[in-house]
Amino acid sequence: MRRIFKKCTAFVAFTAAVCCFTLLHLASTAEGGQSDKPASQPETVKSFEKRVKEYVKLREQIEEKMPKLSKEAKPEEIEAHKKSFQEAVRASRTSSKPGHVFTPDVVDHIRTIIKREFKGTDLKQLREKVLEGETKGVPIRVNYPYPETKELVEMPPTLLLALPALPKQVRYRFVGKHLLLVDRENGLIVDYMLDALP
Repeated sequence: MRRIFKKCTAFVAFTAAVCCFTLLHLASTAEGGQSDKPASQPETVKSFEKRVKEYVKLREQIEEKMPKLSKEAKPEEIEAHKKSFQEAVRASRTSSKPGHVFTPDVVDHIRTIIKREFKGTDLKQLREKVLEGETKGVPIRVNYPYPETKELVEMPPTLLLALPALPKQVRYRFVGKHLLLVDRENGLIVDYMLDALP
């Protein structure tokens, strides 16, 4: 019985060791899989998110200095506040140019994501949804307001999850094949990238 017990114990120990080795191997393989991605990709996303946060910090500082709206504010007062906020942010970003936030490396990264996430029928449906949106006349210009009369084409949830995360103050918007970064409150176009859709 003792011999049988010893053999069983040895077998259990051996099995546990094999399992541990297998798990470690899988973990290292997974890490290796991550390293197969371009080394610059994580840094590309971090740099993009940093630039977006810099914009958010600027617009938050400007908004904090503005008179506060009361809870009983009338529609015309709300609109006037929005316009003042808009103009103040525009004045502080007069030197901003296209590509200030959407740098070439980020543009390539986002195009790669869209090509990966949308193929065949999915890409066709996305193009139809985006191109059918009432966005004709929206200025593809940095620091210009997105017209309130134009449609805000909703982003597919799967694409939002794949794209670099944004703070709540800004959002992605498609205008035709182009991708815009728009201020959620004052409507300003922070930056844009051309031909985001393949």
